[in-house]
Amino acid sequence: MPPFDSKFRSAVTPEPFWRTKKMSEMTAKEWESLCDGCGRCCLNKLTDVDTNETVYTDVGCVLLDGQTCRCTDYKNRQAKVSDCVRLTPRNVSRLSWLPPTCGYRLIANGGDLYWWHPLVSGDPDTVHTAGVSVRGRVADSEANVPDEKLEDYIVSWPGKWPRGSKRKTA
Repeated sequence: MPPFDSKFRSAVTPEPFWRTKKMSEMTAKEWESLCDGCGRCCLNKLTDVDTNETVYTDVGCVLLDGQTCRCTDYKNRQAKVSDCVRLTPRNVSRLSWLPPTCGYRLIANGGDLYWWHPLVSGDPDTVHTAGVSVRGRVADSEANVPDEKLEDYIVSWPGKWPRGSKRKTA
């Protein structure tokens, strides 16, 4: 039998949906799966009214579980958290506060998902293994930190790429 010819690869292994579909064409399930489960977007952020610069804190949303890095009531999050932003194909490219590692941001900007993203690795824990998630890095919940104290919790790491996370494989 002759060796596998790579020119036939696309017929055997189709390209993943995030490379072939526009965000607006994705099913609800596909859209939701772009979330890597890092929890970075669920950290409280502060925006400078003069410069419009956004900085992160290590204070989590009241619904953020700092261990799983997931929302504890995702279905009802917007009813329970007034400033929870629902990501849509229309607004995702305009949200400057999405972390650079965010799957939605990467795809919206014409990029690709990295090795640690669950859609690529097949494992929801690789986002934690790669150091991309907030696991172990959430100092407190917004339920315990008054707004006027948030400046005391400003951190830079959520807006940066963790070392080694851009490698092709783990």
